[in-house]
Amino acid sequence: MSLEDDLLKQRLARIREIEALGYRPYGRRFDFSHTIPEILGGYGAKTAEELTPEVRVSVAGRLMTLRHMGKAGFAHLQQNGERLQIYVKKDAVGERDFQLFKLVDIGDFIGVDGYLFRTRTGELSIHVEKLEFLSKTLLSMPEKWHGLEDVETRYRQRYLDLVANPDVRKVFVTRARIISSLRRQLEAHQFIEVETPMMQPLYGGAAARPFITHHNTLDIDLYLRIAPELYLKRLVVGGLDRVYEINRNFRNEGLSTHHNPEFTMLEFYQAYTDYQGLIELSQELLAQAARDAVGTTEIEYEGHKLNFSRLERYSMREAVVRFWQGDGRPTMEDVANPEWLLRNSDKSTAGEALTDIFERHVEEKLIQPTVVYDYPVETSPLSKNKPDDPAFVERFEIYAAGMEIGNAYTELNDPQEQRRRFEMQLSMRERGDEEAHQMDEDYVRALAYALPPTGGEGIGIDRLTMILTGCRSIRDVILFPLLRPEGPIDLVRQLRELDGV
Repeated sequence: MSLEDDLLKQRLARIREIEALGYRPYGRRFDFSHTIPEILGGYGAKTAEELTPEVRVSVAGRLMTLRHMGKAGFAHLQQNGERLQIYVKKDAVGERDFQLFKLVDIGDFIGVDGYLFRTRTGELSIHVEKLEFLSKTLLSMPEKWHGLEDVETRYRQRYLDLVANPDVRKVFVTRARIISSLRRQLEAHQFIEVETPMMQPLYGGAAARPFITHHNTLDIDLYLRIAPELYLKRLVVGGLDRVYEINRNFRNEGLSTHHNPEFTMLEFYQAYTDYQGLIELSQELLAQAARDAVGTTEIEYEGHKLNFSRLERYSMREAVVRFWQGDGRPTMEDVANPEWLLRNSDKSTAGEALTDIFERHVEEKLIQPTVVYDYPVETSPLSKNKPDDPAFVERFEIYAAGMEIGNAYTELNDPQEQRRRFEMQLSMRERGDEEAHQMDEDYVRALAYALPPTGGEGIGIDRLTMILTGCRSIRDVILFPLLRPEGPIDLVRQLRELDGV
């Protein structure tokens, strides 16, 4: 029998011993008086004298340390990412509860009643008077309680990661604060939250390859959405002037530190504004989200100090000139010259070439929160043309820490022009661009009923969370990122063979 099998057998046998004492190995409701963070926050600074008269508490949590000392013992309970010591003495809890204490393992959940005191070393602790068993762990917890370090295990078994690494929990608490802040701010601006389909007969709203599924009853293929954009703009046509959705998107693309095939976006659309109006709103949203999430607009990320209190601004052409490094720095005349652009890119049009050059030479150098505006029409099929230069559109993207975190534009609301743009995208698809946009005739029909002047924007929740929490990989801010299939776990076989032990 392997070591793992033997350990599992011991834990299952211990369940029977716990039951023999009259306890349930998988208990029921436990009414606690305080959470551990509440106790630490309310009493952590109090002296031993200030804890009299007795402060009585009932607390539940997972055992994280365990130390037996004859007829007494110490342990630490963990709840909501924080730990509190308990002291269990046979004379105080009685024979039965003390026998239970001798049977518990690190990783078990227990509840305790008692009063607060300070040990001789000054540590705030609970002097336990009653024990209740709540749930038995059958598997050994990670050995290194200072941190579960294997990256594959951390992502695959996030439940262990959250137990072993308190900083991981803080990341996801911060993520929740970011989303809460953005939601609260938009609703203060009279936006309403809506939901749009995740399964769509046509995919659109971005340049990406989709995941495909099949509906058996209708016998049709459907696509997991790559963006909710076209549905949200349909709602603006219908008179919902300010809408937003915090949505899961799915793009059939590779994995990287900045990409996960399933990710979260905030998208919002506002009637009667344009991309310039959204730049101002974006600055407000991001600055306040940083304050609400981490308490400041000045963020440390990979050795850089980022300031979210303002957004630097460059046109795409200006950005190429400003951030080009090495020989051959172009001038503004160069980046406006189709011949120069096509010489420095393998793309087939000047607009595609400018975007390609920008992505290769500039993106990763945009460390400070920055708006890059005025994009070529070829790479922006849903954006409104600039009135003074129809080769460009009223679009901007937001960058920080070398990553795109937002994309916005004045929405194209001319159905005839939208039809032309879709046809341009179809031509690009015929030339081999698998991510070019499809023709969506129902969306053109919606525009034919008139979309008011509108600005729309998407902000990547995952990447924004990476920056505000100092994480280097998108997998660190997604609770269950996509991973390659795991090999056999073999736990079911072990449980089956040991059933009844």
